[in-house]
Amino acid sequence: MFNKISKPATPTPSSPRPAAPAIPPLPDMPAAPRPGAAPAATTPGRGLSTLSSDLAFEGNITGAGDLQIDGQIKGDVRVGRLIVGETGAVEGNVQADYIEVRGRIVGGVQGKQIKLVATAYVEGDITAEQLSIDVGAFFQGRVAQGQRQAPAPAPVAPVALQPTPAPASEAKADVVALKPNA
Repeated sequence: MFNKISKPATPTPSSPRPAAPAIPPLPDMPAAPRPGAAPAATTPGRGLSTLSSDLAFEGNITGAGDLQIDGQIKGDVRVGRLIVGETGAVEGNVQADYIEVRGRIVGGVQGKQIKLVATAYVEGDITAEQLSIDVGAFFQGRVAQGQRQAPAPAPVAPVALQPTPAPASEAKADVVALKPNA
């Protein structure tokens, strides 16, 4: 029914092969974390600032970024995310959305999510929405579960108590009705 002349199955040496597309190099992959090492920052665009173990700082630290403390701080710390490393120590109040303590804090700790690892030493009150304390961690203080702030209710108009006269047909009695102030 169909007559077609087939070409030989062997390729001719004069036909050029199309070039294979170039494979792009792999991006630099971070080294695998060591067991027990602090996690790297997970928020893209923000780097993790580190106060290394051979540094001591005296004064308050504030900012919206991520901070890892491996050195010594005497002062209050208020950042977005905080990791106190095993060699880190803070003598002052600490506030962040996420706090992971592997070292020492002497002072109040306030955050949305707080984790005390087995090597942690915390002496002070903790206010947190979520709190995790590993076996072996030392904690001395009080814990308060902080809740997300609900919007304040709408103000209610003050109400004055005013007596209303009783109808003449009823027995005499003092009747008090609630009427809003105008």
